[in-house]
Amino acid sequence: MSDTLKLTNTLADETRYSIYQYILKEKKQVNVQEIAEQFGIHPNVARLHLTKLTESKLLVSEFVKNGKGGRPARVYLLAEKPIYLSFPKQENHLLLQWLLELVDSLGEIAITKAKEISYRNGQKSIQHGNASTQSFETKLEVLTEAANSIGYFPQITEKEGKKSITFSIYNCPYKDQLNKYPHLVCALHESFLKGQFDTLFPTNEFVQVESMQNHCNNCVYQIEVL
Repeated sequence: MSDTLKLTNTLADETRYSIYQYILKEKKQVNVQEIAEQFGIHPNVARLHLTKLTESKLLVSEFVKNGKGGRPARVYLLAEKPIYLSFPKQENHLLLQWLLELVDSLGEIAITKAKEISYRNGQKSIQHGNASTQSFETKLEVLTEAANSIGYFPQITEKEGKKSITFSIYNCPYKDQLNKYPHLVCALHESFLKGQFDTLFPTNEFVQVESMQNHCNNCVYQIEVL
């Protein structure tokens, strides 16, 4: 069976896909018992799902000592190397790598221009009717739809009549390039997100609270709607 067919068959199972999404969000190693309890399934079924995800190279497994002197326990965690899937096969990730190297080599002028482009793309990606006439709830629906497509999850809090939106990115969509060009990748991604928020909430305060660059588990942004 080809790798492509194996991957699509693996993720076609709803429970298995949900398990992968759970591990993706939690960003920690898991074991069979944890998955069984989390999803209300028999440990043997949980083991089968985890094995299938490992065989498809979405997860990796390793043995760790359990601290009780017994046999090492098998744990599962996300694979570091991303999988690229396209029909027909394309190498867009290589093109991205070349462009990042070009921008980085040209210096601050090129980086500033790249941030302007990513900001405009953020605006275009979120345009949905006239933002000035939309309710906060409608704007939040638009934002949530965009958020789910790239893996971040908005949460709303309200204090002293002001609404704050906090969202966490559990899986950086540019992780493969993050280690090579961390500051450039993060600057472009942040400009893209700011373009989205400025389109929906023209008056806001936008700040990054946590960053994977600083060895945090995820990137966390906060926007206060003024």
